[in-house]
Amino acid sequence: MDLESAVVIETFSDKAFAEAAVSLLASENIEAWIRADDAGGGLPNLDFARGVGVLVAPGDRERARQILHAGEEESEA
Repeated sequence: MDLESAVVIETFSDKAFAEAAVSLLASENIEAWIRADDAGGGLPNLDFARGVGVLVAPGDRERARQILHAGEEESEA
């Protein structure tokens, strides 16, 4: 899968949260990547300002979103 066709499924304000999401998706056999514009880690404060995106293949979009948002309906009730 090339990154040019990948889609952002979630944006986080912290790279650690994005890394946790990528790990969760990997445990479910979904390949995911992080897109961050933080000057190669030199300006981590840009993560908060611009967000850190989690990307997946277009075909994995819906399943990945379901995995990341599992349990939200239960906690809202």
